[in-house]
Amino acid sequence: MSPTREAQEVATVTRADNARAAAEDSLEDYAFRYVPRSFRRWSASAVGITALGSIAFLADFSIGASIGIEHGTNNAVLGILLASVTIFIVGVPIAYYAARYNLDLDLIARGSGFGYYGSSITTVIFAVFTCIFFALEGAIMAQGLQVATGIPLPIGYLISTVVVIPIVIYGMRALERLQFWTTPLWLALALLPLLWVIVSDPEAVSAFVSFSGNSDGELHFGAIVSSAAVCFALTPQLAEQIDYIRAMPPRTRVNYRAWWTSLLFAGPGWVLFSGIKQVVGVFLAVYLFTRIDPDLGFRATEPVRQFVGLYASIMPEWLAIGLALILVVIAQVKINVTNAYSGSLAWSNVYTRLTKTYPGRSVFMYFNLAIALALMWMDVFSLISFVLSLYANVVMAWLVTIAADIVINKHILRLSPKYPEFRRGMLHDWNPVGLVSVGLASVLSLAAFGGAFGGDIRPYSVLIAIGVAVITTPVMAIATRGRYYLRRQTDGIASPLLDADGNPSGERLRCHVTGYTFERPDMLASAERGPHGETQYVSSLALTLDGSDRYVLPPEPAPRSVGRRGK
Repeated sequence: MSPTREAQEVATVTRADNARAAAEDSLEDYAFRYVPRSFRRWSASAVGITALGSIAFLADFSIGASIGIEHGTNNAVLGILLASVTIFIVGVPIAYYAARYNLDLDLIARGSGFGYYGSSITTVIFAVFTCIFFALEGAIMAQGLQVATGIPLPIGYLISTVVVIPIVIYGMRALERLQFWTTPLWLALALLPLLWVIVSDPEAVSAFVSFSGNSDGELHFGAIVSSAAVCFALTPQLAEQIDYIRAMPPRTRVNYRAWWTSLLFAGPGWVLFSGIKQVVGVFLAVYLFTRIDPDLGFRATEPVRQFVGLYASIMPEWLAIGLALILVVIAQVKINVTNAYSGSLAWSNVYTRLTKTYPGRSVFMYFNLAIALALMWMDVFSLISFVLSLYANVVMAWLVTIAADIVINKHILRLSPKYPEFRRGMLHDWNPVGLVSVGLASVLSLAAFGGAFGGDIRPYSVLIAIGVAVITTPVMAIATRGRYYLRRQTDGIASPLLDADGNPSGERLRCHVTGYTFERPDMLASAERGPHGETQYVSSLALTLDGSDRYVLPPEPAPRSVGRRGK
């Protein structure tokens, strides 16, 4: 055997072994994969409750407090309302596609304007979000430890990072149990004292309504939009919700109502709860200023101080500190296990796609946590408003582009296939529709944020990102006539991709590379035939880890438009 032939065979065995290892490792969480029916054993209601458990994060209170102190109650509340409504509208089509076709946001992006490698850019944007918000939430937990026990912040940052590791390692099932059992306690600790103060202290409510912060107390559209800009940075939380709701069961006539209810509340509906928490954050900051210490300054944005002040009004201080610490620890563990889990999926997705190797999700969990810990040690919490306002420009460019492709390009123009194709052999590597939209919207909005168009335009930078993305996405689809969405019109398999109810088919086919069986949406016909010339099938996972394209069917001549064919 020649050295070249021997090297080729060794490489082939290595790729197959790597694909098998990836298949085994991702059975718990289906990283970078379609979530099959065999895994989705939960009811729609159970998935919804689990997904909502992840929104217990306390950064909402900090965000509300920071914009309330800066712009006053009225501007802050209207900004929160503007952001919440916008995020909900953007989130509905994306969450629907995730729940209906059981895909994470990266897989949806591949077939919604970005292409196979192009969606890696959007996945990195999301991965950065998980790092930033892990750092913010970890800092809040460290503040709680410092107030309650005197532990120095740097050590508290390390503790808040390490504590989530045992849970995140075990993936979706461990997260489901954690979120289910801790949510009632969190709700009781957060809501009951707040309701008591609102009912028993009307003057606190009056002070909240009239609070002007660092502004003149008047309503200004620029201040409203500036407040909303900070809140817009929370939009990628939708991707974390999707990491749960992609496990939704098939939608049928029997579960139709429960399916839609769970989708709307646990998908885009997370922002309704988030918005309420932000308004409560404004109230708690005002309460601290008017009832505890008018000279607290930026420390009024720290949730642990907010809740210690709230509890101390109705119970002894030692008990108030203890309960506040319990609340902070529960809330931060609930959200940061999700941040670490989703971040590890995102980083492993990008790395595996680009390098064709899969070292395991746990490696990227540690990578994600290391970045978050570094951000905490750099005191990112003290720059919360600036960091989130800056990040919001890119975030909205990204998510509005995907939503616009789904709503406009798929369902109105019909230039984008209705089924969000994600398999490597079916997609072009790059699609200019999404890439140009995100690039142009990000550049223009960041330039506006940096003052390139003047100080009067700066507060509206996020609106520029949204507007440019909405316009550019369909314009690019029309300009390219939809040619860059699909590499092939068929995957070479005779059986249908969707069942009679429009759900992904549960038919199982054997992947001849890994030896495992995968469900129909994960499979394509292989370019390699069997020993008797029969058709063999290859999984999208094996194609992700293969650098030779030896199993990929050749592309078909692209039609003038993929419109009206759909999939």
